[in-house]
Amino acid sequence: MSKIAVFGANGTIGSRIVREALNRGHQVTAVVRDPAKVTEQHPNLTVTTGDVLDPASVAKAAAGQDVLVSAVGGGDGPGHLATIEPAAKALVAGLRTLGSAAPRLIAVGGAGSLRTPDGKQVWDAEGLPEWLLQIMHAHGDALDYYRTVTDVTWTNLSPAGQIEPGDRTGDYRTELEELVIGADGSSRISAEDYAVAAVDEIEHPRHPGQRFACGY
Repeated sequence: MSKIAVFGANGTIGSRIVREALNRGHQVTAVVRDPAKVTEQHPNLTVTTGDVLDPASVAKAAAGQDVLVSAVGGGDGPGHLATIEPAAKALVAGLRTLGSAAPRLIAVGGAGSLRTPDGKQVWDAEGLPEWLLQIMHAHGDALDYYRTVTDVTWTNLSPAGQIEPGDRTGDYRTELEELVIGADGSSRISAEDYAVAAVDEIEHPRHPGQRFACGY
């Protein structure tokens, strides 16, 4: 059993990571701005208040944990744009204050910077709305920052091109820098199976200091 703290625990992705971790027997702390919005109830769940943009708050939430998950800016709309890269920097700054006792960091990333079969990146596709491009590039900037970090153990998990609530199948495929594309040519994953991939990485760390992507 691991002790896992999750920022953004009441969002589309964060709530599913919380549920998946609880269902596997882990001890989870949901770190949110408004605890009243956390509807999940479980004997292994603790709910606390925290601010992902405040390094001191990050350090407080992370102390004594095995893994810190950031699901902030995980695709819940353009309102999260301003938090994506600043959150990455605050997370690292907070974890650095814990030194060797800092937990591993797993951060929800974006698909925009993944390579497509034509050698371009997802965000190079024509017709993408400006607000989506801004979120994609914010995730790209956050990933660029993580790649400069060598004193905190981090992993960045990118979804498929389409991620939305759906079924938990427990099946998915992974790539490092390529967009995961299915036999039908689509790139998709349910938020539930994304959470499976995230908790699998918590239980069996295979990508320290790396970004990887998941999809069907």
